[in-house]
Amino acid sequence: MKILFIGDIVGSPGREAIKKLVVSLKQEYALDFVIANAENASGGSGITSKVSAELFASGVDVLTSGDHIWKKSEIFELINQEERILRPLNFPSGAPGKGAAVFKSRDGIKIGVINVNGRVFMEALECPFKAALRAAEELAKETKIIIVDIHAEATSEKVALGWYLDGKVSAVLGTHTHIQTADEKILPKGAAYITDVGMTGPYDSVIGRRVEDVLTRFLSSIPVKFEVAEGNIQLHGAIIEINEATGKAVSILRVQKKL
Repeated sequence: MKILFIGDIVGSPGREAIKKLVVSLKQEYALDFVIANAENASGGSGITSKVSAELFASGVDVLTSGDHIWKKSEIFELINQEERILRPLNFPSGAPGKGAAVFKSRDGIKIGVINVNGRVFMEALECPFKAALRAAEELAKETKIIIVDIHAEATSEKVALGWYLDGKVSAVLGTHTHIQTADEKILPKGAAYITDVGMTGPYDSVIGRRVEDVLTRFLSSIPVKFEVAEGNIQLHGAIIEINEATGKAVSILRVQKKL
């Protein structure tokens, strides 16, 4: 089985990349399932019903998220209605939506997906390590194929979670920092790993935002609204091939496609 995991979709440029590139990637790599982090997909921050419907229509099967999941007010109702949208699992109990679930590919193969937020340099949530392990053990009752999105700032936290879950999941894939790392590997017990799969959106930018806006903030410390940039649109992600019988990763391939 081959699963494409797409890095943080940023605004309308990122959605345009999804719309125009996912179908061709499915054909080129014979993909069975597509997961995308979409917490920045609507106006650069948050997810709406219109945006999620657009992404699903473009070929994405499941949307993960992160610390910006609650930025749009309609998400509180939407996330309880649309099971294909996940929020970080380690928000306190009572938060709307789910952080882990089992989905089916078009061929009926079950795929578990877990979404957790890191805590280093981020909002203090419940322990992502313990939450992810509990979810992995629960999902393993239904499927051996389990993908984890660790949405975190610190590389050390992502690397540590990869080692912690190795042998218990099929892949641990980092999001949030929007810069694709070159450390893709298969860990000793069979989990694919990469610290960050990258960003899908405008690369002539500062992680998706207009350069001039961000420079103004850095140079003056004055609050500035960060608008989504427009130039050099790319889709970044990773393709993980998994042995369906064992749930272990066979390979991980970084993807960078220009629109």
